[in-house]
Amino acid sequence: MKRTPLAALTAIIAALLVSGTAAPALAHDALKSSSPAKGAEVESLDEVTLEFTANVRMPFVIVRGPGDAEHQSGKPELDGKVVTQAVEGPLPDGKYTIAYRVVSSDGHPIEGEIPFRVEGAETPSPSPSQTSSDAASAAAAPATSGPPATASSSPPAATIEADEAAAEGVTFPVWLIVVVGALIGIGIGFLLSARRGKS
Repeated sequence: MKRTPLAALTAIIAALLVSGTAAPALAHDALKSSSPAKGAEVESLDEVTLEFTANVRMPFVIVRGPGDAEHQSGKPELDGKVVTQAVEGPLPDGKYTIAYRVVSSDGHPIEGEIPFRVEGAETPSPSPSQTSSDAASAAAAPATSGPPATASSSPPAATIEADEAAAEGVTFPVWLIVVVGALIGIGIGFLLSARRGKS
């Protein structure tokens, strides 16, 4: 069966129309690259960067870590095709996921997740030194305050002993005066009774 030139031309035009209408449907914007990349392993992380194939808008980024804790800081920054999200650090070791959602240039939403790991974080090293210095300063504080406390406690004991000695010295003359006064009173009583007897 022979094909006429008109039929061949019609087939070519139909193929061009089909390919022309399918091209926009297949040309949706997509994620081009990310930092950290999918499945990457990093020691530390200050920010997340997402680059798309075209300009995007309305970015939304979440960085989830162990226990579904969120570590993003503030809102993402948009610069044409690039979205940057600050991260609260330092991040402890573990598995993390970057969940993102943007609106592409043709109005379609683009969303996805990028898993990565943090290994070899240096967060534990500063804390022991700080705690040891705090413990040393706390231990030094009672040592310096100890001697003044003992020195200040000794004078009250000495003053108490001096007061007791003084009190004992004062009570002895008073007792003696009382005894002498009693003897004098008895003597006067005898004298008065003797005079009455004579009279």
